[in-house]
Amino acid sequence: MAEPLNVLMRWLHISSIVGLIGGMIYGRVVMVAAAGELEAEKRRALEDRAAALFRPIVACAMIGIILSGVYNVLSYTGHTTRYHVLLGVKLLLVAHIFAAAVMIVQPGNERRGRQMMGAAISGLIVIGISAYLRTIY
Repeated sequence: MAEPLNVLMRWLHISSIVGLIGGMIYGRVVMVAAAGELEAEKRRALEDRAAALFRPIVACAMIGIILSGVYNVLSYTGHTTRYHVLLGVKLLLVAHIFAAAVMIVQPGNERRGRQMMGAAISGLIVIGISAYLRTIY
């Protein structure tokens, strides 16, 4: 029974991260550029509507990441000090991503594009750290 649950949690973790970080990259690279050609009022309306539609994805992704991440940490023990230090850095970056994600989906946010880019960069760094952590496990 443990093996299917491990696979499910790994899938949940990876798919949640893909949805969250991929959505931020798309929002910053595509939506902000496309909306930039609209007049100010229409641009704000489009950005707020897109943020409202992204809100449930953010919530589900954050819940999925937290649940599967806690499961993974509790399931796999016996790591080195280097692993725990890098895990700590990773979790601090994840806290930044979560805070930015909560702010991004708020209506009337004038800094949404910059916040999406910052969170996307942090997300790509987290993915890199995760790949390395996987090799030293």
